[in-house]
Amino acid sequence: MGMGIKLTEREMKYIALFESITGTTVKDCIIDDNLNRVIFLVKPGQAGLAVGRNGINVRRLRELFKKDVEIVEYAESVEQLIKNSLFPARVIAVKVANTQDKRKVAYVSVHPSDKGLAIGREGRNISRAKLLAKRYFGIDKVTIV
Repeated sequence: MGMGIKLTEREMKYIALFESITGTTVKDCIIDDNLNRVIFLVKPGQAGLAVGRNGINVRRLRELFKKDVEIVEYAESVEQLIKNSLFPARVIAVKVANTQDKRKVAYVSVHPSDKGLAIGREGRNISRAKLLAKRYFGIDKVTIV
């Protein structure tokens, strides 16, 4: 899935800059003005390279964009994409269920001591997981249980 995603000119500019600074391949870019951040989806295995030694790339990009920069590794499965988007919280399991009104809900169980980490300050991390799960897999809701 994920086909049919249209990128704006602004997102394409951000991707070009990100790729030239990090040397990684970006699969997607979401500009979240509400939380003043840009979320980049990179090829599996490239998150460390994208972040750079001691976070140098993220710091440079944050200065250029004047926004927080968040990096998530892409995954083909909804379970793995949600795990990646909540990293470094330790996700134990992801279960997707259909509600009676035909909505898709992902129930995510995390290590008890990582609940706050999974939700993030002002719900940033869980909202990132929701954005990506909706965009790629049509998940309507992500709930931490």
